[in-house]
Amino acid sequence: MSLIKNLKLLRGGLLSPRRARKTAEVSAALEFLEKNRAIAALIFIATVAAIVFISSVGVGTADLPVLPNQLAAVRIVASTPFSYESNVKTEQAREQFRNQVPPVYKLDFSPLQQFEKNLRELTAQLEKIAHDYPNPVQRDARQKALEKIVDDFNAGGLYRTSVDDVAGLLSIGDTKARFSIIENGLATLHEIYNEGVHNSSLASAQPDAITVFQVIKGNGEIAQRPVQSLDEALTFLRINLAAEGISRETTLALFRIFENGVTPNLVYDPIATGQLQDTALKALKKVIVSVVRGQTIIEPGITVTPEQYEMLVAQRRFLLASGNVELNEDLQLFGRVLLVLAMVWASVIYIRIEDRETLQSNGRLALLALVVIINLALVRLTYSLSSLPYFIEHDTTASILPYTVPTAFAPIIVAILIDAGSGIFMALLVSIFASVIYGNRLDLLVLTFLASMVAIFSCRGLRKRSRVVRAAGLGGLVVALFVLLIGMVNHPSPWWSIVPAQMAAGLGTGLFTGVAIVGLLPVLEGLFKRTTDITLLELSDFNHPLLRLLQMEAPGTYHHSLIVAQLAENAANAIDANPLLARVCAQFHDVGKIGKPEYFSENQRNGFNPHETNNPSLSALIIKSHVKDGVDLALKHKLPKPVIDVIQQHHGTTLLRYFFERAKHETRAPFGSVTPFSSQEKAHAPRRGDTIYPISSKVSEVTYRYDGPKPLFKESAVIMLADGVEAASRSLRKVTPQHLAELIEQIFRERIADGQLDEAPLTFEEMTKIKSSFNFTMLNMLHSRVAYPPGEGKPEPRSQTS
Repeated sequence: MSLIKNLKLLRGGLLSPRRARKTAEVSAALEFLEKNRAIAALIFIATVAAIVFISSVGVGTADLPVLPNQLAAVRIVASTPFSYESNVKTEQAREQFRNQVPPVYKLDFSPLQQFEKNLRELTAQLEKIAHDYPNPVQRDARQKALEKIVDDFNAGGLYRTSVDDVAGLLSIGDTKARFSIIENGLATLHEIYNEGVHNSSLASAQPDAITVFQVIKGNGEIAQRPVQSLDEALTFLRINLAAEGISRETTLALFRIFENGVTPNLVYDPIATGQLQDTALKALKKVIVSVVRGQTIIEPGITVTPEQYEMLVAQRRFLLASGNVELNEDLQLFGRVLLVLAMVWASVIYIRIEDRETLQSNGRLALLALVVIINLALVRLTYSLSSLPYFIEHDTTASILPYTVPTAFAPIIVAILIDAGSGIFMALLVSIFASVIYGNRLDLLVLTFLASMVAIFSCRGLRKRSRVVRAAGLGGLVVALFVLLIGMVNHPSPWWSIVPAQMAAGLGTGLFTGVAIVGLLPVLEGLFKRTTDITLLELSDFNHPLLRLLQMEAPGTYHHSLIVAQLAENAANAIDANPLLARVCAQFHDVGKIGKPEYFSENQRNGFNPHETNNPSLSALIIKSHVKDGVDLALKHKLPKPVIDVIQQHHGTTLLRYFFERAKHETRAPFGSVTPFSSQEKAHAPRRGDTIYPISSKVSEVTYRYDGPKPLFKESAVIMLADGVEAASRSLRKVTPQHLAELIEQIFRERIADGQLDEAPLTFEEMTKIKSSFNFTMLNMLHSRVAYPPGEGKPEPRSQTS
């Protein structure tokens, strides 16, 4: 029976033609690209050259987005002579010329017409009183009647006529005499109104000067003529009311009555004035401004005037039309190279201090260089839009461009794929070059760096892709809020005319940046072999096809992997490693057992062990093959590199001691031929109690050791130790804190003595924390339950705790 099984195994396993197994071994070419320092130097040079090209070539102060009434950040001078028609200066000249054109007035006769109507009604009422009350005895009734008609007269035109004045008019002769005097007074008022009466506020500043106005005549013609003042009109009225045969008192009474009819009747006519100004302005030519080469257009630190802004726009149009590319007047190439070298070298120093692993990996350096170059290229793209004709014509729209710069693009990607510290430094680098490209704008540097910092802070502990969009959106919100504050302070014109659009641009750019990063992350992860917590969280889903297959084909191994995952996660958390990485890697570390689950003790049922009929070397080969089979399955299912590394490293180069001892026992020499041990042989000889058995030279230890490599990072080492502790804990007959602590200590000592942790970056302090974590977790997992006494009904628990 055993022979048949062995033949089947050889035919279906070792001796049958098998497909080529996928391996995770890195080719020599990839290893060269990853580790060679010459490649790192090329990355450095290429990064410097790309940044210099992006931030220098074709960049000039003439294209900087500048708005009127804002403080200029850089001096802009004319790079070539040009001329242009200045609308601003032309409008100023038109305004000056318009002010020199005298206003046009028209004569208003409506007050005279109203007064004449009311006066004739008053005269008619007086004649009626004279007729109704001829007897002097009726003085009181006559007085009341006079008071009534005087009140009615005053109310009709807001006049100030007294009863005594009207009584004086009534005392003049007969009706014919009164009619003659009234008509004479009205004729005088008509003459005054035809001449025109102006208000004192329109008079000349010199008291003796003759005031001349442009007045519209009755035929519609405009003529300049002198106009009398109100005082002059009243004097003329007084002279014309004085007649022979009338007493002085009566003359004054008549003057006080007719005085109510004299008001300024010179009214400003805006339509006629505008028509006259337009006629005069037609002869005014546009102002031509000539600019010489080297002439300063805008001074730094000074508010940009409309004239300066118009000159800047005129230069842009001229350069665009003429194709003149001489735009680097102040941005010297040598100075820009020095700046780029300084910033990139500072980045290298920072990485060397804080993250030497990145400095030693050309892949990580290439990732940093690529995202920074892409980010600066996007900055340059938005800057280049300002030279398009549309943005030259629409300065308000052009002012939005600096806030559409996605400066948080590279910092967020670096923070997610590498670490937050590198992301912060990338944020500073991108913000500095963005401000330099936009004309050394300090406000843009501070604003974009703050927004990137908020986005990086929001990416901490990232577990969902939606949080990337939220983090970038928060950065955009910071931009919007600070644009609002800066706009309310710095914009002298109504800030709501432009600031809302800038706020919307900042917020929209943040959201768009988050969406773009979510789409690019999987590509960058695969291209540069990086694994984010988002991907790890997706892999931790128990419905992953490989985990489902492990659960169905090897349920014992699946349960073992879950326990190891719990142990590794808690221990990794205790030493500040990545607990999510440890858990996910532990879940997949034994997937290679899916192919031959019955050869592993946790999956054996009914007491049948196929190793009992196999020779030790074949059994060891089958057991060791689960590592290569696991790598093969991991590559087929496109698991990330850290998971594949753990599958390779979780056994290191440990010895399959059980099969090794079996092999030695089967090949042990007869007792009589035992030769004395040398000191070295005695040190490596297996022991059973106090008996030392010799090792036959026919048994090679290499055959019974895993192929490795040994654990190279903390999470891998933790999983190796957790795997050994969980497996050994199955042999404990009684679980007590003391027994469990001794078992954990034994596992740790064996791994250290065997050199399995020599390449893992673990300290003694971290080893102690891992032991404590394992002890705590295993005690809670392997706790016992209370024993219930036999009997019917619901048992009562005993006093001991479970």
